[in-house]
Parts: sequence; C-alpha cells; structure tokens
Amino acid sequence: MTTIFSWNVNGIRAVLKKDTFHPFIKKYQPDIVCLQETKAHQDQVELELPGYHQFWNSAEKKGYSSTAIFCKAEPIQVINGLPEDIMKKYQMEDHYGDPNKEGRMIAAEFDDFYVVTVYTPNAKDDLSRLPLREKHWDPAFLEYCKQLEKSKPVVFCGDLNVAHTEDDLANPKPNRGKKGFTDQERQGFQNFLDAGFIDTLRMFKKGNGFYTWWSHWANARQRNVGWRIDYVLVSESLRSKVEAAEIHPDVMGSDHCPVSITLAAKP
Repeated sequence: MTTIFSWNVNGIRAVLKKDTFHPFIKKYQPDIVCLQETKAHQDQVELELPGYHQFWNSAEKKGYSSTAIFCKAEPIQVINGLPEDIMKKYQMEDHYGDPNKEGRMIAAEFDDFYVVTVYTPNAKDDLSRLPLREKHWDPAFLEYCKQLEKSKPVVFCGDLNVAHTEDDLANPKPNRGKKGFTDQERQGFQNFLDAGFIDTLRMFKKGNGFYTWWSHWANARQRNVGWRIDYVLVSESLRSKVEAAEIHPDVMGSDHCPVSITLAAKP
C-alpha cells in the first residue's frame, strides 16, 4: 500500500512556523508527499524529516512559487521542470517570464509509476495569464504526462488552479468566467480526462461540498465556502489500484488543505 499526499502549503516556512507541518507528517506518515507553493529554496529552510528523501525545485525568484517532493523510498530518477523539446514546441514564455524557471513541477520515477507534482500558473485576476494556460502550459503539461506514461503509469497531483465543474466550487454562478473558472481552464482540465487520466476523488465522492481552498474572507473555511482546485489524477491503468481518495480539511496551516490517494500494493 502506498499513500500519496499533495498540499499547497502557501509558504513552507509559514507552515513550519505555525507548527502544523510536522504534526501532519506524524499523523498521516505519507509514503510520498508533494508540496506546491513552497516559496523557498532548500537552503532557506531548516526541515528535519528523518526517513524521507527531499527533492526541491525552487523558482529563480526567491519567495515565489516552487515545489518539493519528500518520499520514503528513493526514486530511480527525479526530473525538474518540463523538457526542453516540449518547452520549445509550446513556446513556453509570456510577458511574466518563463514558467519553467518558476519551480512549478517535479517528476519522480519509482518502480511502478511516476509521481508528478505541479503548481499550475494562476490565470491572474485580469486573466492576463489565461493565454499561457490555454495555448501553452496546459497542453504542454498534458503532453509531458502522456510521454511519461509510455514507460509506466503516472500519478500527477497538485494545485491545478481550476475548478473543473460547478460541483467544484461553492458559488459557481458569480465566478463563471473569472480566474479558476473560465471555459478555457475548465476545458484544459477536461482534456486530462479525455486523454485517459482519472480524477480520483470523483471515483468515491459525487456532488459538491468537497473543497480544498478557501478565501481568508468572511469565515469561508468554517462555512466551507470554497473551491476544489487541488487534485490527484492517475493513469487509467492505475484505476483498479486506487483504494481511497480523500480531502483533509482538518489539516491547518495554509489556505489549501492536503488531498491524498491510497494505492493498493502489488498483488
């Protein structure tokens, strides 16, 4: 059995300062934990995690974006960012810069699958980064996952910065067309499903009320007025191995909560 957790910590140093990270690790003992928005370089963080290998992909700009994978088993290989050929094919740069220099992705190869953690670029309030999402990032990331899948199944997880359907946010009508709920972003997510990836939570839970991010305003978290923008998706070939998919709103420290899956051991 393998447990894989994903959490946008919105600043690893902030979560450590709030003393919520180590209790989370102690309680759940994840085999693999994928973090997004760590907002730190490894040398800026004193993080003792006995029994875990640590891999960091940090943005060139300090205090921005960035991802990490901590895992009990040592991976066969770890790859930071999208490969050069895909970057060139999708002309991956906008006026904000090169998203590959923002530490947004790590792929770790294990015996039976790849685990990819991703922090998808935010479309921005004025939708100025929506063209990057629609034409460049989303299709490039999908192509990369399909490329990895040719050698072994893929689990990809993280903050995808989109609510897929109206069930994935508490107030769909006033948010239609706004960042995180544009037709283009929603279609980008649908393209993952159309390519054969499985939204694991929806194997077990239907309907609304299952959220992973809440605004700081108006007691949104206590009232569960949120969005589901953090996901774990798996290759179709792993579907039968997924024993559980969960959201953990009890884990505090960030405006996001962790999400997880449990994969069955090999027969």
